[in-house]
Amino acid sequence: MPLFALFCADKPDSLPLRMATREAHLTYMAGFRDQLRLAGPMLDDKGDMAGSILFLEAENLAAAQAFSAGDPYRQAGLFDHVHITAFKPTVGTLG
Repeated sequence: MPLFALFCADKPDSLPLRMATREAHLTYMAGFRDQLRLAGPMLDDKGDMAGSILFLEAENLAAAQAFSAGDPYRQAGLFDHVHITAFKPTVGTLG
């Protein structure tokens, strides 16, 4: 199955929204455990969560986009922008 990288940057000053939505987001992610190869928060200079990076196996770009659209973080309006692209690892491993 193809691999997709999702780069999701939070809106400025949105840490409270991220924290308020985090449990719903983690529950949603758990439902895709078999497809997620690596996922976690990006950190700002202070070490606070400021975005997300995910590597997802999906049938195609449309399926990766649908996954992203269903994320409670995205539904809550947390992200300033989301970029989804096909990804081919060539060095290292993804979980």
